[in-house]
Amino acid sequence: MGGSVSCCISPGESPKVRRRDVELEDCPITTTEDVSEDTGTYLQHISDRELPDELAQEANPSDHPRASTLFLNKSQTDVREKRKSNYLNHQMSPGLLSKKYSSCSTIFIDDSTVSQPNLKSTIKCVALAIYYHIKNRDSNRSLDIFDEKKHPLSREKVPDDYSVVDPEHKLIYRFIRTLFSSAQLTAECAIVTLVYLERLLTYAEMDICPCNWKRIVLGAILLASKVWDDQAVWNVDYCQILKDITVEDMNEMERHFLELLQFNINVPASVYAKYYFDLRSLADDNNLSFPLEPLSNKRAQKLEAISRLCEDKYKDLSKAAMRRSISADNLVGIKNSQAVLS
Repeated sequence: MGGSVSCCISPGESPKVRRRDVELEDCPITTTEDVSEDTGTYLQHISDRELPDELAQEANPSDHPRASTLFLNKSQTDVREKRKSNYLNHQMSPGLLSKKYSSCSTIFIDDSTVSQPNLKSTIKCVALAIYYHIKNRDSNRSLDIFDEKKHPLSREKVPDDYSVVDPEHKLIYRFIRTLFSSAQLTAECAIVTLVYLERLLTYAEMDICPCNWKRIVLGAILLASKVWDDQAVWNVDYCQILKDITVEDMNEMERHFLELLQFNINVPASVYAKYYFDLRSLADDNNLSFPLEPLSNKRAQKLEAISRLCEDKYKDLSKAAMRRSISADNLVGIKNSQAVLS
């Protein structure tokens, strides 16, 4: 789902990964018997890390389409409290008052689809998902590479209460929007960013909290942009957006991010679609509706043309299928010959 991945890029290198054929004799083989405890751990075989299907689906929602997303589960508590409060106070949700409904004379549609999501609305939903991750976290498990105090993103002094105060939704949205607008990233990249973020939390068994959310989000965006976009953004380009961060720091964070993901950067289409529709459900639960516009004549003609093109395509496919199976159809009409008795 996208281009090639490049990590640990220095300013003078290309973001594209050049694959070279490596001769076997150039790569010394080390067996597990040769590796002692003093020299460090050896890389596990992938079969040793695989989990049973039922356990894997429950533990890794970013890998399996049937497992529920983490952010949607974490948001349900707040959603139920809002609905209960509105019911007890006999108040109608403000989102229902401003929501537009189609009628016989006017049809409202939004321009966001699973293949072409609306950029602004998608970023808002991703920021809201991260907000619920931080607010309803189980603990404060973190790693030093993502700690903003030890690896600051700016020269400004980090507040003493930086690890206690939860960021607001608007602050998270502004941080992500700045990166996406400066790097000219797409809405699909935002969805893949959320997939990598939840995969990191699951694989590394850590939490996203006030002290590490910026660096985790930055690492997820950095990796998603390289996987999704064919023309990847260089690490040095992010250093121009965040003026005080160094390329070496970006390289180290990206390397740790990939290692914690066990280099699993695959995002199946079914998982991507699940995250997209769960983000839309999150938007509906929080009155964060996607922009609706009346269906104009020009838009209706365009949709009709696309529909007609799809119908013609399906007709051609059905005709081709009939031609391939016509010999089998003729077998039905064949009658058994009468037996001749002498």
